[in-house]
Amino acid sequence: MKLQEAFDGWYTWLSVSQAKSTHTVSSYTSDLKQYLQYLEADGIEDTDDITYDEIRDFMQEESEQKASSSSARMAAAIRSFHSYLSFLFNKEDPSINLTVHKNQKVLPVYCTKEEIKALMTSFDDSDPRQLLDHAILELIYSCGLRVSEACSLDINRVDLETGKIRVLGKGNKERIVPIPSGAQGLQKKYLTEVRPLFCRRHSSIYFINALGRPVEPRYIQRLIARKDTELGFQKHITPHKLRHSYATHLLQNGADLRSIQEMLGHSDVGTTEIYTHIQNNEMFKAYNAYHPGETDRDDFSNLKVKSLKERHSKKDS
Repeated sequence: MKLQEAFDGWYTWLSVSQAKSTHTVSSYTSDLKQYLQYLEADGIEDTDDITYDEIRDFMQEESEQKASSSSARMAAAIRSFHSYLSFLFNKEDPSINLTVHKNQKVLPVYCTKEEIKALMTSFDDSDPRQLLDHAILELIYSCGLRVSEACSLDINRVDLETGKIRVLGKGNKERIVPIPSGAQGLQKKYLTEVRPLFCRRHSSIYFINALGRPVEPRYIQRLIARKDTELGFQKHITPHKLRHSYATHLLQNGADLRSIQEMLGHSDVGTTEIYTHIQNNEMFKAYNAYHPGETDRDDFSNLKVKSLKERHSKKDS
């Protein structure tokens, strides 16, 4: 079912059949419009193409800008929408596992450095189409871009001489992000060899496909999904998870939160602090896995029990 058709039916169902208050209907409608706009920007036009991972990525991106109470209400609106489709049209409900509560921290899913390396080395850069794909994913990860920012990036905003790009983010807020030196060579090769090959008419868009058209978000979604299957990753990789990986790896390598905040384009450093929770989680996992007091405790307890049994055995004899 087309998104607009589904929205119209849901709105009537919510207003009439569910007997919701005017305030609730208004709030849910506003939230759901943002959700559908996000899906359309990612190239999704039909409700059958919506997956849980897309919903999770949307909620994670929204949580960067919203209070937890607003995120919880938005999650309720999305569940209401998919519940309507599931009940009346026997559609699978991708939001069934979506749970967001007030004051709840939803930790972003990210790729390990090994997974990023496997992804970026899986391309044959002698093939112009594969080099384009490689350049897209490399820039998203290397600069922490949203998929919409990568697709709308203007060629005049990329300065490979100084190794910087000017990103036009949400709310038309501009930020300057450095391109790592290791990623600059690939971008130069794309810009000088591949883009002139594909760009058959004048265009200011940086990423142009083999048909001479701007690369669309849905193309990048499908590209990563294909690579996900090809490389056999255990987690479902999406463009937004590359952005999370960028921030997480920066923090792991010692970058300060303020710098990460500026490069991600977060208006509040409190939003960026979510990545410290990931780091803390990893630290606790490492502690539980490697600390002698954790790994040897069971062996030590067994040794004590064995020693006591032996002692009592000697007394009895």
